[in-house]
Amino acid sequence: MARPKVGDTNRSNTTDKVEKILHGAMQEFLAHGYAATSMDKVAEAAGVSKATVYSHFQDKEGLFKALIEKLARKRFQLILGTQPLQGEPYIVLRRLAKTALNQMGGDPEYQSFERLLIGESARFPELAQIFIASIAKPAIETIGKYLASRPELKIPDPEATARILIGSLVHFVMTQEIMHGKDIMPMESDRLIDALTYLIVNCAE
Repeated sequence: MARPKVGDTNRSNTTDKVEKILHGAMQEFLAHGYAATSMDKVAEAAGVSKATVYSHFQDKEGLFKALIEKLARKRFQLILGTQPLQGEPYIVLRRLAKTALNQMGGDPEYQSFERLLIGESARFPELAQIFIASIAKPAIETIGKYLASRPELKIPDPEATARILIGSLVHFVMTQEIMHGKDIMPMESDRLIDALTYLIVNCAE
């Protein structure tokens, strides 16, 4: 069996350390908020030295940005995949909506991070904007392009329709899970999915 090359080992160690730092940072940011989290606390939570943290991330803002981008990338790929959306609209839109609600509504860590971003957005708007640019904007563009590629739907404004779809899904998770409203205004997710799919697909009839 061939031995791993030195370069491969170094890259693997670097990747492991970055993952440890990001994991530790997530724990600290969720527990203490952005302002109260220090690079010392992140290093301690990650089990690495402060120098190691700074060797990979210039400052706390850079670390938080990397965390947002990682979370957004993962969420985007899980919901929208890595290839352009293709297929019959009813099937594609229903699958997309169901996957989005399962991913956003079934992940307590993601929900906690959303609360953190919303809570810190007034003091640190640039951090919230990174999240919008990293996941909301590309998701709207991807879905808008798909809707525009389906002339049978006769949608006059694909981008606005994509915003309506995503906005409805985000609002559902926000009210049901993030703001703990599911006992106050309960609704099965399939009802929302059916309504959204019907509105988009049947508007052409």
